Amino acid sequence: MIPQSHELPSAPVNRSLGARFRYAVSDVWVLTLRELQHWRGQPGLIMINWLFPVLMVLMFGLLFGGALRVPDNGSYFEFLMPGMYAMAMLFGVESTVMAVTADASKGVTDRFRSMPMNASAVLLGRCTADMLNSVVGLTVLVATGLLLGWRWHDGLANAVTAFALLLLLRFALLWVGVYIGLKASSPHAVSAVQLLVWPVGFLSNVFVDPSTMPAWLGAVAEWNPLSASATAARELFLNPGWQGSSWMSQHAVLLSIAWPLLLIAVFLPLSVRCYRRLSR
Repeated sequence: MIPQSHELPSAPVNRSLGARFRYAVSDVWVLTLRELQHWRGQPGLIMINWLFPVLMVLMFGLLFGGALRVPDNGSYFEFLMPGMYAMAMLFGVESTVMAVTADASKGVTDRFRSMPMNASAVLLGRCTADMLNSVVGLTVLVATGLLLGWRWHDGLANAVTAFALLLLLRFALLWVGVYIGLKASSPHAVSAVQLLVWPVGFLSNVFVDPSTMPAWLGAVAEWNPLSASATAARELFLNPGWQGSSWMSQHAVLLSIAWPLLLIAVFLPLSVRCYRRLSR
């Protein structure tokens, strides 16, 4: 459903900073509601997005968990879940790319640009809806982990910090997805992103100790932003994890902040610049 132009009344030319802010917030909310209405129109697709990480947890935990060595002989699900939370943040990139590419290829984005709305509302509406989607998906995954025996052991404050770092990673990857979606020539180009998500996800410490890999490959895995977020979450949850001696392992919490901020600093301006150049 595309909001009609009369739903977004133009503001007076001479208006205060507060009025401009209110108009901007109103525009973002209208476009966020537009994305949320798609949930009602495509409940099956939304449920698949939320339940696919759950399927991954069940597959690795129940089918392969008995064959994998857990650090310190801990619970496999306590080891697995923080990594799967980070993987779920990565999986969200695909839905972002698909939605942005579909809107751009169908001319929906150009129509929004021609309407009397705040210039940043289209991108911010997309981001707000995707972050809400990620929060719901993460909640479903956490509930699954609790049912399977996963727990955090270092207080609520550290647990909230861990979840905040995971959502920070999602916010950073969201801008990567927006940029790729705006640059993609058609929805068919999204298949290339789907092929890249899996190597990036598995080339990390989510499932395997990087020290068991060839030296160069292990170094790449340790520098993976996903590895930093997974390791930081394990530390904050006090769940078992790979006790590496590298600088990356020893400073995982710092890297779990630095990597997302770097991605945001690079891809947010690129996304805004690409959006402004559409159809020029």
